[in-house]
Amino acid sequence: MVDQPNFGVLGPLLVRRADQTLRVAGRKPRLLLASLLLEANQIVGSDALIEVLWPARAPSSAVANLRTYVSALRGPVAAAGGRIVTHPSGYAVELAAGQLDMLLFEELVERARAAGRTREAAGHLRDALALWRGTPLSDLPASPMWDGRLRALVQARLAAAEELAEAKLAREEYAAAADDLRALIGEHPYREDLWQRLIVALHRGGRRAEALHAYTEIRRQLVDDLGIEPGPDLRDAHAAVLADEEPGRLGYQPPVPHQLPADVPDFTGRAADVTALTRLLSEPVSVPPAGPPAVAVVTGPPGIGKTALAVHCAHAVRDAYPEGQLHLSLGGTAETPAAPADLLAEALRALGVAGSALPASAHERATLYRSLLAGRPVLVLLDDAADAAQVRPLLPGSGCAVLVTSRRRITELPGAVLVELDALTPAEGGELLARIAGTGRVAAEPEAARTIVAACAGLPLALRVAGARLAARPGWSLQELRRRLDDEHTRLDELRAGDLEVRASVELSYRRLPGEAALTLRALGLLGPGTVPGWVADAVLDRHRSDAVVDTLVDVSLLRLVGTDPLGQPRYRLPDLVRCTARERADGDAERQALARVLGGWTSAAEHAAARLPTTLFSVPAGAAPRWRPADELLGRLTADPLTWFDAEREALVEAVRLAASHGPAQAAWGLAATLVPYFDLHCRLEEWRLTHQVALDSATAAGDRRGEAAMLRGLAQVSIYQDRYAEAAGMLRRARVIFRELGDARGEAISICGLGAADEFSGRHRRALGRFRHALAMFLAEGDADGEAYARQAIGRVHLSLQDLGQASRWLGEALRLAGELGDDHREGCVSMQFGRLHTLAAEPDEAMRFQGRALDIFETLGDRHCGAYALRSLGGLHAARGDRSHGSAELQRSLEIFQQLGDRSGEADAFQALGELYRAAGRPMLAAHYLHRAVDLRSQLRAGAPAAG
Repeated sequence: MVDQPNFGVLGPLLVRRADQTLRVAGRKPRLLLASLLLEANQIVGSDALIEVLWPARAPSSAVANLRTYVSALRGPVAAAGGRIVTHPSGYAVELAAGQLDMLLFEELVERARAAGRTREAAGHLRDALALWRGTPLSDLPASPMWDGRLRALVQARLAAAEELAEAKLAREEYAAAADDLRALIGEHPYREDLWQRLIVALHRGGRRAEALHAYTEIRRQLVDDLGIEPGPDLRDAHAAVLADEEPGRLGYQPPVPHQLPADVPDFTGRAADVTALTRLLSEPVSVPPAGPPAVAVVTGPPGIGKTALAVHCAHAVRDAYPEGQLHLSLGGTAETPAAPADLLAEALRALGVAGSALPASAHERATLYRSLLAGRPVLVLLDDAADAAQVRPLLPGSGCAVLVTSRRRITELPGAVLVELDALTPAEGGELLARIAGTGRVAAEPEAARTIVAACAGLPLALRVAGARLAARPGWSLQELRRRLDDEHTRLDELRAGDLEVRASVELSYRRLPGEAALTLRALGLLGPGTVPGWVADAVLDRHRSDAVVDTLVDVSLLRLVGTDPLGQPRYRLPDLVRCTARERADGDAERQALARVLGGWTSAAEHAAARLPTTLFSVPAGAAPRWRPADELLGRLTADPLTWFDAEREALVEAVRLAASHGPAQAAWGLAATLVPYFDLHCRLEEWRLTHQVALDSATAAGDRRGEAAMLRGLAQVSIYQDRYAEAAGMLRRARVIFRELGDARGEAISICGLGAADEFSGRHRRALGRFRHALAMFLAEGDADGEAYARQAIGRVHLSLQDLGQASRWLGEALRLAGELGDDHREGCVSMQFGRLHTLAAEPDEAMRFQGRALDIFETLGDRHCGAYALRSLGGLHAARGDRSHGSAELQRSLEIFQQLGDRSGEADAFQALGELYRAAGRPMLAAHYLHRAVDLRSQLRAGAPAAG
């Protein structure tokens, strides 16, 4: 019998000196000491200790508090004969083996095994087991950081107890062996090998009737509880007792499966996912093993690396599962996934159940499977699951952990943790490519490598294929592979190497889709790489409320939910290489019709939203462009805040114009582009305006669509006017005017004439501009176009202002203001009010000028028109500066400058710089004035030279 050491973890935490227990006060110091003792004579990192002490969230003072607790422990530890030492990375407690019960236990077990089945070995085992005072650290809260160590200790105790029973049987101490075995059976009631040993011990000890009763007892348990008969070894022992013969072999140990596939040697990235999974897989088994299994589901699109991550993490924690690791391939992406009954049979055979002993039904197999794993720390890896129904029968009852991979987002399993994988980061993708193709080759062509990673969309399977192709072709440059991957239409042909193929991987999931989901996927493949709202699926299927179809695609990881936009709409995106695969299949009439409906839906929604904007700057109606109308409730909700809707959908709308231009008809492209003009104008998005109109113009010209050609020329000309390219604008406007006249479209012609007038006005040709505006006014009056009339009257008044004819300017602007009021056109009222502000400035009536400019600013701010509001601010700033109120003037000019810069209005920015320069020059600050005036000159030079304006 050995003396109880001074430090103990095999039961409640113990610190003592001689026969006196030393008090360690406080839960956190006790947790700290337990952590150090479990890793005695090894450094325990400060981070790990902080995780134990503050598992939920560590305070900012955690490191300082840790030092305080260590200091408090030094006294009792030293009094008990130990020593706490400090290292740069953490702390350690230094002890001799005989000072800690855990170390002494392990040493005694090792001595027993070295001694064989001798009296000495039995003595060592008895001494080792006598050190146990209960469940390890039972007086302290459990910590995930301890689980692996405590689990191994409990397993070591069980093994030592079994070995002691074996030693007693070998030494013919049958009664003592029977007592030990009954105690072990109490902990593991279905372990047939323990029952077999008990029957042998009783029979050899002359207690034949008790041996037969023991067999009857275990058989009843197995039949009643599990629906199975005893195994052959147990039956043989029973037969031997019945025949009063010596039983056969003893101590049968069920096989310990080690079925994990090989770890991926070049596994790269996923640090956060690896940490989360390994932490979870280290937590499930309590001490002793009990409670439900920990379950993690790794999900993601095809080729994202689900199995690689799962296998990597399983290898990282396999030592914590000494009873084995099961691996089952569920075939979830096969045409017919594996049946649970067949999978259970495979698992049971791996656990030592003979084929003849397999229960017939899936239910009975699942019951036996759970019984065999009960209390045994086994890691179960279920790869490529089809759904929760396939996984559920394969979940152990207790004491294990389960790691599932699936393309489906399996969330129906109680307590399961979902780990959803995304693409590798560019840095991780580059690292993986380098590890496969060669670090030197990748380092020699970094730009080509980055492009390859981008073309592979960060998909590990695609990167592995790309790396394999480079490795197989040492004479290739990375630039050659980059060139081959450039074209999305042939990219999937290049992403094949041996049995690795991205297209085939995606198609495994595609083939299992229902018809509507498959059509939706193919149609979405045509829509480009941006995000789309859920209603797009409605248009694809030509019906409302298609949420279930979208959910199907999300659930199988072919469509990714990327977030919610400011309107509360879910946004979706196809993973890039899934999109390429879908687009390859989208070559039928059904897809073309679906795309036409989607484009029609964008046009309808954009028209609905544009009609609610404060300005409609001579927009040309989309005319006969195809329409598809989303549900009224949805349309009203989405466009209740039109500016927010346009902001959310801007990229999708621009892409829709491109798509319409590529797939036709031309009306769809130019109709949608024209509908976007009020939004582009309001937010000064000139580059997107130019891009969409140029694409649509090319489409209309190629299709011979004259109306579309004229409409797009008119829109492009307006952009050129805003960018001070007046000659360019005039050329396009003249072409547009001719076409509108040929088509008999008087309004279109009048709009073009107004544009020509504006080009003349801003070029300084005021008399010619006046003539053009009067001509346009007459045409608007003849057409009964009151909105056009209001614009023309305002324009005429504006030209008179430039000519310093204040009387005529007041007359024409007054008419425009009256018309704006009658039409309820608040925006036009704001524009005319700004011109009246200019008029009163020229008339040296600053109070009236400020009143009108202030009124204009109020209107624009109410309407949410920051662009026109910036012009009103600039005018107010100039007025305040002229009155000597440079503080207010400077603030207003700076605000206008910031807005012009945010919106990309280079002309307005130049005017604001000019006004600020003049303000600071008048204030006697020549250096600052020169800075602002120089910026104004530079900007105007760039605009005259045709430098692109920010959009």
